[in-house]
Amino acid sequence: MLHEITLEGHGVRLVPLALEHADALAGFVDERVWAGMTSPTPRGVDDVREVVESALATPARYAFAVLADGECVGSTSFYDVDLRMGRLEIGHTYYDPRVWGTHVNPACKLLLMTHAFGTWGVARVAYRVEARNARSIAAVTKLGAQPEGRLRGHRVAADGTRQDSLYFSILADEWPGARGRLEERLAATGPS
Repeated sequence: MLHEITLEGHGVRLVPLALEHADALAGFVDERVWAGMTSPTPRGVDDVREVVESALATPARYAFAVLADGECVGSTSFYDVDLRMGRLEIGHTYYDPRVWGTHVNPACKLLLMTHAFGTWGVARVAYRVEARNARSIAAVTKLGAQPEGRLRGHRVAADGTRQDSLYFSILADEWPGARGRLEERLAATGPS
Protein backbone atom coordinates (compact mmCIF):
# COMPACT_ATOMS: atom_id res chain seq x y z
CA MET A 1 0.00 0.00 0.00
CA LEU A 2 1.43 3.35 -0.98
CA HIS A 3 1.41 6.04 1.69
CA GLU A 4 3.07 9.34 2.52
CA ILE A 5 3.66 8.96 6.26
CA THR A 6 7.10 9.99 7.51
CA LEU A 7 7.96 9.73 11.22
CA GLU A 8 11.12 11.12 12.80
CA GLY A 9 12.73 11.30 16.21
CA HIS A 10 15.29 9.84 18.59
CA GLY A 11 17.88 9.42 15.85
CA VAL A 12 15.71 7.54 13.34
CA ARG A 13 13.56 8.49 10.41
CA LEU A 14 10.83 6.25 9.02
CA VAL A 15 10.03 6.93 5.37
CA PRO A 16 7.76 5.10 2.95
CA LEU A 17 9.51 1.95 1.78
CA ALA A 18 10.45 2.11 -1.91
CA LEU A 19 12.40 0.07 -4.43
CA GLU A 20 15.30 2.50 -4.01
CA HIS A 21 15.89 0.96 -0.54
CA ALA A 22 16.40 -2.57 -1.89
CA ASP A 23 20.15 -2.25 -2.46
CA ALA A 24 20.82 -1.12 1.10
CA LEU A 25 18.52 -3.77 2.59
CA ALA A 26 20.14 -6.51 0.51
CA GLY A 27 23.50 -5.51 1.96
CA PHE A 28 22.68 -6.98 5.38
CA VAL A 29 19.78 -9.42 5.02
CA ASP A 30 20.91 -12.93 5.93
CA GLU A 31 19.63 -15.94 7.90
CA ARG A 32 20.10 -14.19 11.27
CA VAL A 33 18.18 -11.12 10.16
CA TRP A 34 15.39 -13.12 8.51
CA ALA A 35 14.82 -15.57 11.40
CA GLY A 36 11.14 -15.97 12.18
CA MET A 37 9.89 -14.76 8.80
CA THR A 38 7.53 -16.97 6.81
CA SER A 39 9.19 -16.37 3.45
CA PRO A 40 12.60 -17.70 2.40
CA THR A 41 15.61 -15.50 3.14
CA PRO A 42 16.12 -13.10 0.23
CA ARG A 43 19.33 -13.83 -1.69
CA GLY A 44 20.49 -10.62 -3.29
CA VAL A 45 19.00 -7.40 -4.55
CA ASP A 46 16.45 -8.98 -6.91
CA ASP A 47 14.93 -11.02 -4.06
CA VAL A 48 14.83 -7.96 -1.79
CA ARG A 49 13.13 -5.98 -4.57
CA GLU A 50 10.44 -8.70 -4.61
CA VAL A 51 10.05 -8.35 -0.83
CA VAL A 52 9.64 -4.57 -1.22
CA GLU A 53 7.16 -4.97 -4.10
CA SER A 54 5.14 -7.45 -2.05
CA ALA A 55 5.05 -5.06 0.91
CA LEU A 56 3.85 -2.22 -1.30
CA ALA A 57 1.17 -4.41 -2.90
CA THR A 58 -0.30 -5.60 0.40
CA PRO A 59 -3.55 -3.86 1.38
CA ALA A 60 -3.69 -2.42 4.92
CA ARG A 61 0.12 -2.48 5.21
CA TYR A 62 2.13 0.71 5.64
CA ALA A 63 5.76 -0.30 5.06
CA PHE A 64 8.68 1.91 6.08
CA ALA A 65 12.40 2.04 5.48
CA VAL A 66 14.28 2.77 8.70
CA LEU A 67 16.99 5.41 8.34
CA ALA A 68 19.65 6.19 10.94
CA ASP A 69 22.35 8.76 10.19
CA GLY A 70 20.87 8.96 6.69
CA GLU A 71 21.58 5.27 6.04
CA CYS A 72 18.91 2.60 5.48
CA VAL A 73 19.31 0.17 8.41
CA GLY A 74 16.06 -1.77 8.24
CA SER A 75 12.36 -1.92 7.58
CA THR A 76 9.21 -2.09 9.68
CA SER A 77 5.47 -1.87 9.02
CA PHE A 78 2.01 -1.21 10.28
CA TYR A 79 -0.07 -4.11 8.96
CA ASP A 80 -3.56 -5.59 9.27
CA VAL A 81 -4.60 -1.98 9.87
CA ASP A 82 -8.31 -1.68 10.64
CA LEU A 83 -8.96 1.86 11.81
CA ARG A 84 -12.72 1.28 11.93
CA MET A 85 -12.09 -1.34 14.61
CA GLY A 86 -9.25 0.68 16.15
CA ARG A 87 -6.57 -1.97 15.79
CA LEU A 88 -3.39 -2.77 13.92
CA GLU A 89 -0.22 -4.80 14.16
CA ILE A 90 3.39 -3.68 14.00
CA GLY A 91 5.82 -6.09 12.44
CA HIS A 92 7.61 -7.26 9.30
CA THR A 93 10.56 -5.71 11.14
CA TYR A 94 14.19 -6.42 10.40
CA TYR A 95 17.37 -4.47 11.03
CA ASP A 96 21.01 -4.52 10.11
CA PRO A 97 22.71 -6.51 12.92
CA ARG A 98 24.98 -3.48 13.48
CA VAL A 99 22.02 -1.69 15.09
CA TRP A 100 20.71 -4.59 17.17
CA GLY A 101 20.61 -3.61 20.83
CA THR A 102 20.88 0.12 20.06
CA HIS A 103 18.31 2.92 20.18
CA VAL A 104 16.95 2.01 16.72
CA ASN A 105 14.22 -0.51 17.60
CA PRO A 106 12.81 1.32 20.64
CA ALA A 107 12.87 4.61 18.69
CA CYS A 108 10.99 3.03 15.78
CA LYS A 109 8.42 1.47 18.06
CA LEU A 110 7.94 4.75 19.94
CA LEU A 111 7.35 6.60 16.66
CA LEU A 112 4.98 3.96 15.32
CA MET A 113 2.93 3.60 18.49
CA THR A 114 2.77 7.37 18.99
CA HIS A 115 1.29 7.65 15.50
CA ALA A 116 -1.06 4.70 16.02
CA PHE A 117 -2.44 5.84 19.37
CA GLY A 118 -2.08 9.60 18.98
CA THR A 119 -2.85 10.30 15.31
CA TRP A 120 -5.07 7.38 14.36
CA GLY A 121 -6.59 6.90 17.83
CA VAL A 122 -6.43 3.10 17.83
CA ALA A 123 -7.41 1.13 20.90
CA ARG A 124 -4.94 -1.72 20.38
CA VAL A 125 -1.49 -2.30 18.88
CA ALA A 126 -0.50 -5.95 18.54
CA TYR A 127 2.76 -7.76 17.91
CA ARG A 128 2.93 -11.28 16.46
CA VAL A 129 6.14 -13.23 17.00
CA GLU A 130 7.20 -16.69 15.85
CA ALA A 131 7.34 -18.75 19.05
CA ARG A 132 10.99 -19.85 18.62
CA ASN A 133 12.30 -16.33 18.00
CA ALA A 134 13.69 -15.54 21.46
CA ARG A 135 15.35 -12.29 20.36
CA SER A 136 12.07 -10.86 19.04
CA ILE A 137 10.10 -12.09 22.06
CA ALA A 138 12.54 -10.31 24.37
CA ALA A 139 12.35 -7.11 22.32
CA VAL A 140 8.53 -7.05 22.31
CA THR A 141 8.36 -7.80 26.02
CA LYS A 142 10.84 -5.00 26.71
CA LEU A 143 8.47 -2.61 24.90
CA GLY A 144 5.86 -3.30 27.57
CA ALA A 145 3.58 -5.40 25.37
CA GLN A 146 1.47 -7.87 27.32
CA PRO A 147 1.41 -11.55 26.32
CA GLU A 148 -1.98 -12.71 25.07
CA GLY A 149 -1.46 -16.27 23.99
CA ARG A 150 -0.18 -18.82 21.53
CA LEU A 151 -1.81 -19.64 18.22
CA ARG A 152 -0.76 -23.21 17.51
CA GLY A 153 0.21 -24.11 13.95
CA HIS A 154 -0.63 -20.55 12.95
CA ARG A 155 2.01 -20.03 10.29
CA VAL A 156 4.04 -21.90 7.74
CA ALA A 157 7.77 -21.27 8.03
CA ALA A 158 10.00 -20.88 4.99
CA ASP A 159 11.01 -24.54 5.33
CA GLY A 160 7.35 -25.64 5.13
CA THR A 161 6.94 -26.60 8.80
CA ARG A 162 4.00 -25.33 10.85
CA GLN A 163 4.97 -22.88 13.56
CA ASP A 164 3.21 -21.28 16.50
CA SER A 165 2.68 -17.53 16.81
CA LEU A 166 2.76 -15.66 20.09
CA TYR A 167 0.59 -12.56 20.38
CA PHE A 168 1.36 -9.51 22.50
CA SER A 169 -0.44 -6.19 22.68
CA ILE A 170 -0.51 -2.74 24.16
CA LEU A 171 -3.93 -1.16 24.75
CA ALA A 172 -4.64 2.56 24.67
CA ASP A 173 -4.87 2.83 28.47
CA GLU A 174 -1.49 1.03 28.79
CA TRP A 175 0.18 3.26 26.23
CA PRO A 176 1.13 6.18 28.55
CA GLY A 177 3.12 3.85 30.81
CA ALA A 178 4.74 2.02 27.89
CA ARG A 179 5.56 5.36 26.22
CA GLY A 180 7.18 6.65 29.41
CA ARG A 181 9.36 3.55 29.72
CA LEU A 182 10.43 3.83 26.07
CA GLU A 183 11.27 7.50 26.47
CA GLU A 184 13.36 6.71 29.58
CA ARG A 185 15.23 3.98 27.68
CA LEU A 186 15.94 6.32 24.79
CA ALA A 187 17.05 9.14 27.07
CA ALA A 188 19.56 6.78 28.65
CA THR A 189 20.85 5.06 25.51
CA GLY A 190 20.10 6.85 22.28
CA PRO A 191 20.33 10.06 20.30
CA SER A 192 17.57 12.60 20.79
